[in-house]
Order: sequence, then structure tokens, then C-alpha cells
Amino acid sequence: MDQVSAVRLLAVPIVAIAVATVARRRGWPAPLLLVPAGLVLSPLVPGYELDPELILLVFLPPLLYSAAIDSSYLRLKAVRRPVALLSVGLVLFTTLVVGWVTHLLLPALPPAAAFALGAIVAPPDAVAAVAVARRLGLPRRVVTILIGESLFNDATALTVYRVAVAATLGEGISRLEAFAGFLYSAAGGVAIGLVLAWCLTWILMRLRDALVENTVMLLIPFGVYLATEAAHASGVIAVVIVGLYVGHRMPRAGFGTRLLSDAVWRVVDFFLETVVFVLIGLQLWPIMRELEGESPWRLAGMALAVFAATVLARAVWIVPSVYLPRVLFRGIRRREPRPPPWENVVVVGWAGMRGVVSLAAAFAIPQGFPGRPTLLFLTFVVVIGTLLLQGMSFPALIRRLRVSNEEEAFADNLAEAEAQQAAAAAELARLEELVAEGVADVHEEVVEQLRSRAERRALTAWERLGGGTGPEGEETPSTVYRRLRREMLAAGREVFVRLRDEGRIDDEVLSRVIHELDFEEATLERD
Repeated sequence: MDQVSAVRLLAVPIVAIAVATVARRRGWPAPLLLVPAGLVLSPLVPGYELDPELILLVFLPPLLYSAAIDSSYLRLKAVRRPVALLSVGLVLFTTLVVGWVTHLLLPALPPAAAFALGAIVAPPDAVAAVAVARRLGLPRRVVTILIGESLFNDATALTVYRVAVAATLGEGISRLEAFAGFLYSAAGGVAIGLVLAWCLTWILMRLRDALVENTVMLLIPFGVYLATEAAHASGVIAVVIVGLYVGHRMPRAGFGTRLLSDAVWRVVDFFLETVVFVLIGLQLWPIMRELEGESPWRLAGMALAVFAATVLARAVWIVPSVYLPRVLFRGIRRREPRPPPWENVVVVGWAGMRGVVSLAAAFAIPQGFPGRPTLLFLTFVVVIGTLLLQGMSFPALIRRLRVSNEEEAFADNLAEAEAQQAAAAAELARLEELVAEGVADVHEEVVEQLRSRAERRALTAWERLGGGTGPEGEETPSTVYRRLRREMLAAGREVFVRLRDEGRIDDEVLSRVIHELDFEEATLERD
């Protein structure tokens, strides 16, 4: 690689991070700005073509793993029916619909190749949707369904895609063999994921070193994915299973492991997601280069038809998949007396933005594959179209339908306050036991400080129910305490830095005391 190419390549993450920074400060969904930025950069990096192995081996495993450890196994279990209907049923339905439309548009294209395109564009990428959903406060069930769909739909789509590509290339796969391969891939991914999850968690819990544990966790998604794919099972499912299991067991790890893990994976997510959405836009130039000589009007018509089929397939599937099971099965009506609000159904139906996995699968199509340039172009249009049309209108749709989680937020704060009260009572009872037993010879002042700290944490949780203000809008005692303590910490930090600059304390001493102040300020920020 020459120096000019290196500079161009380095410009990609630099521009991506700059655009994402602007989006974060403005409160905008970063993916919706990053994709146009990639489109603008595409002529400047004309030789860059997306490497599917880079996406499937470098980007996909850590992003899935991070999303899984941050997800709730119990919440996903509660919505397993809608998640299964979306991540398996909707993917298969979209594959059939888009494949059929593509075959009508391109009758010379083998049917299996048309269904390969259907599988490529079938799985939505919920990164942009979930970012908007959390920022605007969608109900937790809706967010969990979108996350669960994005965790498992890639496995379904990639398995169908491989079968369709093999059939197109004449490898003679029967329908029964295709179905058996699909079952083996899914079941194998689950089985290997469960075994590796137990083994890896057993190891992590015994390392007792936050730095080592998090270093190992950085390697886990790659190792699990490669090991499972080597067994010809679904590496995507295995990574998700391991991530869910590790995340479910994380509260039993040490506090240092949890604090460091949260910071590490937030950085990893930010960098990978930022770069990956720019990479989507960068594919414009390589794709257009392969379409030289094609009629632009014909391509535009086909792209519009495939895009419409992709969007409509989700809308057509969502409504019956939500309400029909309630009509057919009495047990569902007993467990869920109230049907989901129609507004939530509309929001889920419009959250169909595609992502980089679709483009990676398209670029993985072998050279010489029937209609490869056209399939690449159609995939690119669907990905860009859904990100821009659905992504840009998604926040407005949520506001227009007035979908929010205000009731859930109040219930969460109330439950937390009750839990904090119970925990404070247990802490105070234990403190009295220790003092009565004479376990520690402590001054009454120390005991009073410990009592005050436990009571203040419980009081803060109750005050949070009022939004941190009193009945007439005045600051609560806890709010005043946090505001004043932040000012005190800032003053103290300035003194430590000045003493370091004057040579009166060493940098090592400064690092130690600043670290303590940072932890206290982080606690205040959370409250």
C-alpha cells in the first residue's frame, strides 16, 4: 500500500468519528449521517471494495456479542414468540417475496439466484432503530423485540443465502438437504454456544483479574465464531448465546470487571458501528463501476420494485404475526390479556433498516455468479433506501404516534426505590449486628457516616420519582448535594493539577487521586 492509499484509508475512520461526534452532540442518530458521509467520500476512495470476510469475521462477531451481553436474557425469553416470528418467519417470508419479485423482473436469472437476493436483503440491522428507540424512550418490550430480532435474524438469512448460492452454482442441493442443513446450522449453533458459554463463564469467574477478564472477553466473540463455523454450524447464533449467558452472569463478577467491561465495549461499539456505516456509503463507486453500460432507467425501475417489496413484506407480515396467534391460541390470550397497542405494531413494522451484513453477503457472491453486478446494485439501493427513508422518518413516526415508555420509567423508578429501601434496611441491620458483636472497634462517628450513606442512597431513589425536584419545582436535598459536591470535586481537582505542575506531587500521585475523584463524580452523574 502506497502512502496516498494509506492516507485515504485513514481518512475513513477519522471522518466517521468526526461525523459521529457531531451527531452525538446534536442528539441525532449517527448512522443516518454516517451513510451520506460515506457516499460523499466514495469518489475519494474509488478503489475500496467491501471485503465480506472483514465484515463477517472482524465486525459482526464483536457487535453481536456486545449487543448480547447488554441484553436481558429474561426479557428476551418473555418475547421469544415475536422474536422468533421476526428473526425466522419474517426473514423466510421476505426471501420468498423479494425472490419472486426479482424473478419477475429478471426472468433470465435463475430462481435460486433471485432467492439469494431475497435472503441478502431480508435481515434488518436494528442499530439505527434501537439508537432512535432508546433516545426517544420507546416501550421496553418494543426495544427488546427489535434487539432480539437483530441478534438472530442474520443467522437465518445467511443460512438461506448459502443454500441459494450453492443451488445457483449447481451443487445439487435438494429441498430436504437444504432444510436439514438449516436445522443443523441453527441447532449446532445453539448447542456449541451453550457448551462454550458454560466453559468460558467458568474460566472468567475464576480469573479474578478485571484486566485479564476483559482481555479474554475481547477474544471471545472471534474464537466462538471461528470455532462454530469450523463445525459448519451458525457462528452468529453461537456468539449470541455466549453473549447472553455471559451477560446474565455478569452481576456475579467483580465490580472492576463490570466497570471496565462497560467502558471497553462502549468504545468498541462506537468505533465499529461508526466505521461500518461509512463503509456502506463507500460502496457506491465500486458498485457503479460494475454497472457500466446498463440502462439507468431500467436499473432504477428494478431497484424501486425490489425496495418496495422489501418494505411491504415486513408490513404485510407484522400484522398477522402479532394478532393471529392470539386468535388461534387461548394460552396466549391468558398470558397476555391485552393485545399490543397498534401504535407499537406500526413502529416495529417501520423499523426495517438494513445494514452492512446485507452488503457483505452481496459482495461475497462469487465472481461469475449470474447477475452479480445487478444483485449488488439492488442490495445497495435497499440498504441505502431503508436507512435514509425509514431511518429519517422513524423519529417523526414515533413522535406522531406518541409512543413512549413514561409509565414504564415511573414503574422502574418506583421498583428501584423500593429495592433500594430494602437493601438499605439490610445494610443497616448488618451494620448494627457488626457493632453489637464488636467485630470492629469503630467510633460512633464512623457508624453514623455509614448509616447516613445507606439512607442517602435510598432517599435519592425515592426523590428520582419526582424527577429530582420538589412539589413546587425546588431542588431536593439530594440534588443540592450532588450539585455542590460536583463543584467541590472540580475545585479539588484543580488543586491537585496545580500541585503537580509545581512539582510538589508526582504524576503517579496525581493519577491515583484523580482516579478516586473520577469514581465519585461518576456515581454523582448516575444519580
